[in-house]
Amino acid sequence: MLRESCASPADWSACRAAIQTGSRSFYAASLLMPRRARAAAYALYAFCRDADDLADAQSGPTDPLATLDALEARLRAIYAGRPADHPFDRAFADVVASYRLPIGLPRALLEGFRWDALGRDYATIEELEAYAARVASSVGAMMCVLMGERRPDMLARACDLGAAMQLTNIARDVGEDARLGRVYLPADWLAAEGLSPADLRAAPQASPALARVIARLLDHADQLYARAEAGIVQLPFAMRPAIMAARLIYAEIGAVIAANDFDSLSQRAVVASARKRALASQALSALWRPGKPADLAAPAMAGAAFLVDIAAAATPPQTDRGWPWVMSLFLALGERDPARPLRLAYPHERRILSTQG
Repeated sequence: MLRESCASPADWSACRAAIQTGSRSFYAASLLMPRRARAAAYALYAFCRDADDLADAQSGPTDPLATLDALEARLRAIYAGRPADHPFDRAFADVVASYRLPIGLPRALLEGFRWDALGRDYATIEELEAYAARVASSVGAMMCVLMGERRPDMLARACDLGAAMQLTNIARDVGEDARLGRVYLPADWLAAEGLSPADLRAAPQASPALARVIARLLDHADQLYARAEAGIVQLPFAMRPAIMAARLIYAEIGAVIAANDFDSLSQRAVVASARKRALASQALSALWRPGKPADLAAPAMAGAAFLVDIAAAATPPQTDRGWPWVMSLFLALGERDPARPLRLAYPHERRILSTQG
């Protein structure tokens, strides 16, 4: 029996607006995706961003752990096909059903948010990678599933890319995070420079010692970006430009930080729009850059291995017709020219369209 769509065209449009306003870097990269792929990516981004915003709320009497319990309940409802009355939940429910996205992946994301709520520090880079795996590599693994890619080596490289992006975020936000009482830099790296998480919380200020720690973190991220490229060039060809653009634009944040003498406390690194456009163009030429076989075959980060196992073991969708029907429906309803006849790619979309009035 065919499942009816949970989401309306307005829901899909709300997801698109969420990424357009919430992450200019990801939105710029998404414009290089095939139009059908964008809808799924926008729904994934919108739900994850909404969960992140709720988990990260710093004001009000709400217990952050209670908020995370509520997010877990929303996730269970999505997977039960009964999403909450929220545009992001309805759209994500369609993506989950269409792609058979395993619940362990978004659940890992919520676990990372729970680590934030508990105020964890990270003693080593390996512990920080385990955090990055949950809050970022999980999204990379989900994107891999949406692209129909479940090979372990490809999933491992997607996890590398997500973790590299998260490490870049951490390097960019050192000052902002410290003022909120959060320190993500590895404690042993700080100690090697005569610093500690407590010092950084008490008096967040730029220094040559802290700059060396930030530079070290960005160097580690660059290693992950380089390894991820071996997977990007193996993706379905239509998806490569967007993912390569995301990789280049995010790595450029690190370059801006370096140009600012690794000072992430008195200024925030921003990649100019013109530079993003140039990197998006560069992404097209990078698609023919061969990845290193050794990088593709490298094992997953220890902290992300469980994500690879979850995604690789999941049952793929039954359809072999490319992007699932719900994405075609979104495009037909939400982006068509009203003066032109509606053309649907799958026969059962006509039936579902009739339920939309």
